[in-house]
Amino acid sequence: MKSSNTIRFNENGKLVIMQVSDPQDMVHVRPAMVKMLDAAYDSVKPDLVLFTGDNILGNHLLDARIGNRKVAEGWQAEYERMELSLAHILAPLENRGIPFAMIYGNHDDMNGITKQEQIEIYRQYRMCLPMNTDNVSVDCDTYNIPVLSHDGEEALFNIWMLDSAWTDKVQGRGFAEIKEETVDWYNKTQKELETQYGKKLPSLMFLHIPLPVQSELVETCKKTDAGAVRFKDGTYMRLIPGRAQGALGEPLSLCTTDNGLFECVKANGDVMAIVSGHDHSNCFEGEVDGVKIIQTSAASFRCYGSNQRGVRVFILDENKPGEFETYMLHYEDLCGTSPKAKLRYVWDADDRIPQKCALIAGTAAVAFSAAGLIAKALKK
Repeated sequence: MKSSNTIRFNENGKLVIMQVSDPQDMVHVRPAMVKMLDAAYDSVKPDLVLFTGDNILGNHLLDARIGNRKVAEGWQAEYERMELSLAHILAPLENRGIPFAMIYGNHDDMNGITKQEQIEIYRQYRMCLPMNTDNVSVDCDTYNIPVLSHDGEEALFNIWMLDSAWTDKVQGRGFAEIKEETVDWYNKTQKELETQYGKKLPSLMFLHIPLPVQSELVETCKKTDAGAVRFKDGTYMRLIPGRAQGALGEPLSLCTTDNGLFECVKANGDVMAIVSGHDHSNCFEGEVDGVKIIQTSAASFRCYGSNQRGVRVFILDENKPGEFETYMLHYEDLCGTSPKAKLRYVWDADDRIPQKCALIAGTAAVAFSAAGLIAKALKK
């Protein structure tokens, strides 16, 4: 584990950040996702990778190669399987010497290993930023990352990482909201940073579940309207023309409350963009009240998704305070469109590999039987 959350601009005066949202896999990981992420690391060469929640999928004790049977028993077994699962996304960064950090999503908390116990797995890696090590008033994945000039002489930017999802094990239910304590911490820390550095640090804010304000970027519409997307309930929605652009692939799943976070962001005036994941098939950018709202699609191949699967890249320039660039890289951008790449995508991109195996086996059996009948007929 690194000694500090602080990151520097590279020698070219740039900071390249890669966001990986919802990798959401387990021990027997889908190779397509690993190959896609490896290709992204090697082509983009990020200075920092941020995992923005649902870094694992639910209960690892049910991760059998075939079916959904229980394959281990007890805390130690689950912890070890979680270590193996996270190694699929963390070891490639360790091997390349790329710093990384993370926040949790709703799926990370759906198991018997607490957030505090999980974070120690991340911290076993030397390229892991420490994250929140000492502030018990907020979650261990609520913290900030100051960005220094390439020579380390001056703080120029800041990155906010906020927890937005957790499970109450006693009540047996999950919550999707920004806690009041988190909002208080953001306000307090923002003022402390401004005092410490003598200026307001332009920043990006990352969280897993989108804030309620994101609803201001979409609207219900008619089937015939440009950009209309039909959802399972028969309704049509679209990104509001002129306010947002990108891909809307599913209904928005938002925090139930942000406890005033967005209003504080506007009042403080430091956040250039609020970036979220969680909605696997949504991938768009918009703006509300001068703050950019960015939605990043999932990287996972085990869970539902679309052709938006990929990673998002942010580029900061130390000579251009208050500005940033961002773009998405999808599977085809990174792995190509060869028959092999397409076959890998089709095979891995859902949770139905056992059914596909059964279908192939059944098809082969039918073909074998048919071949036998044809052979008999020919002999006659």
